[in-house]
Amino acid sequence: MLTTLAVSGYRSLRDVVVPLGPLTIVTGPNGSGKSNLYRALRLLASSARGELVGAVAREGGLSSLLWAGPENGGGQGTVRTRPIAVRLGFASDELGYLVDLGIPQTAGNSPFARDPEIKREQVFAGALAKPATLLIDRTRAHTRVRDGSWTDLAQTLAPFESIVTDLADGDTAPELLGIRRVMNGWRFYDHFRVDADAPARRPQIGTRSQLLADDGANLAAVWATIIDAGFGHELDRAVDLAFPGSRARVEGGDGLFRLTLTQPGLLRPLDTSELSDGTLRYLLLCAALLPARPAPLVVLNEPESSLHVSLLEPLAELVRTASSRTQVVLVSHAGRLVDGFDDAERVELRKTLDGTVVEGQGFMSVPAWNWGNR
Repeated sequence: MLTTLAVSGYRSLRDVVVPLGPLTIVTGPNGSGKSNLYRALRLLASSARGELVGAVAREGGLSSLLWAGPENGGGQGTVRTRPIAVRLGFASDELGYLVDLGIPQTAGNSPFARDPEIKREQVFAGALAKPATLLIDRTRAHTRVRDGSWTDLAQTLAPFESIVTDLADGDTAPELLGIRRVMNGWRFYDHFRVDADAPARRPQIGTRSQLLADDGANLAAVWATIIDAGFGHELDRAVDLAFPGSRARVEGGDGLFRLTLTQPGLLRPLDTSELSDGTLRYLLLCAALLPARPAPLVVLNEPESSLHVSLLEPLAELVRTASSRTQVVLVSHAGRLVDGFDDAERVELRKTLDGTVVEGQGFMSVPAWNWGNR
């Protein structure tokens, strides 16, 4: 389980370290930095797929992601004394990882001028990166691995290569493979498509599917997989709680699956193409949160969008059920949704001249974190 998320220099997140629990609620007013925290975590996850540099470039390049205020906050401009960087990291019960992205050292007319350079990466044991806990340490092109004592690797890494995906298999420690596997399992769900042409509204080729795709295209296949694994009662309960007396079923033919919803008073089931946006979004959330094989981490960004207020309580129960099987981070500003989670780790963000801060977090209560030096 992730215990800490740290972000530095990313948009409004000048220097933020937040604690994470089995269920973490991230809330705050508009403009406080909730979406930035979500996007930073999603950006961090792209490291495990070898897409970190490309993801930064797609967001406009490193210069557009950087904290735009003064180095030390306070609203007063000063000359920068530290390297310009976007730094992302997490710690867990077992392993942690951090990455330091810097300004590319290429000519301004280079076609890759938006690509950041990976200046430093570390894999460490426990909650904090320090000399005694480091397992893999990469500074620019040079990487060393600890196996009793430090071993310098012969392989040099290009500025766009990451230790997570680009170190030769024979040089990597088992811990690195574990980091890659865990991060690849993280799932992010942000405003499912429910428009008339949304993939979830059309029949799709059905194969066994453990996790819902980002666009929800495999909704029916995931639903069928959950039922086949013996967890269909959880789906039935979630649907009945939201739409009393209703049942969702998977129908298929010639390898195509589609989800239908039977409702009291109707003579025939409704296909997903006929459902309201809110109803379809709720069914997508059911499939995302109750899969047959849970992901290690599920992150939801404002799942209440387009849902009627009557669905907020069923959604809260759905999140509660999911958090008993997998770690959940819920980003929301819907008071009626988040106020019911008394036992959750609560992170309330606030915008200041120093950037985003965690409400009530003081010097003694901020989780320990160390970025190290380049």
